[in-house]
Amino acid sequence: MPALTRDEAQTRARLLDVHHYTVDIDLTHGADHFRSRAAVRFSARIPGDTFIDVKPTELRSATLDGRPLDPDTLDGNRLPLPGLTAGEHELLVETTMPYSHTGEGMHRFTDPADGETYVYSQLFMGDVQRVFAAFDQPDLKAVFELTVTAPTGWTVLGNGIATRQDGAANRWTLAPTPPISTYLVAVAAGPWHSVHTEHAGLPFGIHCRRSLAPYLNADAEEILDITRRCYDRYHTLFDEPYPFDSYDQAFVPEFNLGAMENPGLVTFRDDFVHRSAVTDTERQTRGMVIAHEMAHMWFGDLVTLAWWDDIWLNESFAEYMGFQVLSEATRFTHTWTDFGIARKGWGYDADQRPSTHPVA
Repeated sequence: MPALTRDEAQTRARLLDVHHYTVDIDLTHGADHFRSRAAVRFSARIPGDTFIDVKPTELRSATLDGRPLDPDTLDGNRLPLPGLTAGEHELLVETTMPYSHTGEGMHRFTDPADGETYVYSQLFMGDVQRVFAAFDQPDLKAVFELTVTAPTGWTVLGNGIATRQDGAANRWTLAPTPPISTYLVAVAAGPWHSVHTEHAGLPFGIHCRRSLAPYLNADAEEILDITRRCYDRYHTLFDEPYPFDSYDQAFVPEFNLGAMENPGLVTFRDDFVHRSAVTDTERQTRGMVIAHEMAHMWFGDLVTLAWWDDIWLNESFAEYMGFQVLSEATRFTHTWTDFGIARKGWGYDADQRPSTHPVA
């Protein structure tokens, strides 16, 4: 599928203001596919043509301002939106989407230990179109309001507080987000084992697959203590309230990265749920990742890069703050030693390669 270029993104951003997504995701359609329905409210500053990003197995229907669009006009991952007039518009796109087994889009995993199944989203960068139709670029922020229908016995997690609706269907509503970028939308669903607490009036939760429950329970107090201490320290340093309504951390299987800073629902590779005795250095590393991802809640999620060429600043700032805050707020007071041994070496290695370049 063609990747969105910066020029295309800038052209679309000059044309559009995106206001609100109402998204309905149905995870009850078998092991291979799920369905999504996205209603997008946006406005055009001037008349023009553009497109929305979506990569479905099947584009079931699309309407723009009540007028049907021809599904056959879908070109790869681009659905044309021709002849926009200046002013407000509403687009409705219904799709069937494939589950992923590569960690992109909506990843699906069945635990060989007990046969339980879990799904979670990973949308960085440019993969929201694998879950629902969206103007998939970081500078077109909007409010996201999601509803998820899941198999019986599953719990749904997301960017906002999740509430199970009354009725026979296992249907969950996620509280609307503040304006966020498309790549930060997050959903995780399955028969999670969860540990809940509250801090500073905010619900905190940590989650893992059921087969890892004894191991998460053993480390829950340490993980939550680090979370609370870092949360308090960031408030002191930034003097800006945490901008979301909850703070969940899900340790998910087959995760491609170390972690992802989805606002209100940080996802971590579940290797961080230690199955055996580990060194204090390994515990410090886990704490550093917790602190790093929390820094992104302010720098990356509340304030976000306009385009991907600034990802170096997003990550380097969170890396610095993670080491600094962990050393100031927790028992891990020698984190900068680890930085000097490990992270600094990465920089030396990169500087010696033919691909070395200025940071900006």
